[in-house]
Amino acid sequence: MARTVKPEEFAAKRGEILDAAQRLVLTKGYEQMSIQDILDYVRISSGAFHHYFDSRRALLDALIERIQQESEKPLLPIIHDPQLNAIEKLQGFFDTLDRLRSARKADVVKLVRVWYNDDNAIVRQKVDDAVLAQRAPLLTKIVRQGIQEGIFTISHPDKAGEVILSLLQGMGNTHARLLLSLEHEANEQRNVEEIVSTHAAYMEAIERVLGAPPNSLHRTDAAAVKVWIEAIRENSDHA
Repeated sequence: MARTVKPEEFAAKRGEILDAAQRLVLTKGYEQMSIQDILDYVRISSGAFHHYFDSRRALLDALIERIQQESEKPLLPIIHDPQLNAIEKLQGFFDTLDRLRSARKADVVKLVRVWYNDDNAIVRQKVDDAVLAQRAPLLTKIVRQGIQEGIFTISHPDKAGEVILSLLQGMGNTHARLLLSLEHEANEQRNVEEIVSTHAAYMEAIERVLGAPPNSLHRTDAAAVKVWIEAIRENSDHA
């Protein structure tokens, strides 16, 4: 006779398995992570695992879905705030993502260290695709509001969210590479200046894509960059 599991117990154990998978992806890489690793971490049997997930691929899909849901929640209040104009919403969108990263600096630094390894290529691409599918419509909604307000002038608003996110992903990849290179680069000031100028270049590109007024979006500064440099160094000291 099959064992009956209460919905809350099922959700809790499923979440525990996802927590283990997320930690293992960050420490071993997705390609090196096996189902046996999950079983050992959570201390469950293969049969128990397959009660929650049909396969390793199904586990990855569920992990990506959870990341999507968690990252979307704090953005929705900004999108739906009737008091904000389009520029304020767009800047609020960016600021919220920055605050989420800053609140978990130590975890973000650890993630960056392994995120660009070949062993995480599959999960990295899947996360990028999921983020694009999730956030592009939100950004497009902001862009349409900006067109109605006369703030933005763009010929292809339906593609605006996708273009903005492509720029943000490119900027994020460049920033990660520059920050990590500080561990082997003696000239800190040069890297700080490059990160600041890179951020300014991408923000200017987004403004031009949207036809927004120049300097309508915030640029980062050296002080903000140095906060992340300190986080990188602290992580190195404890590695």
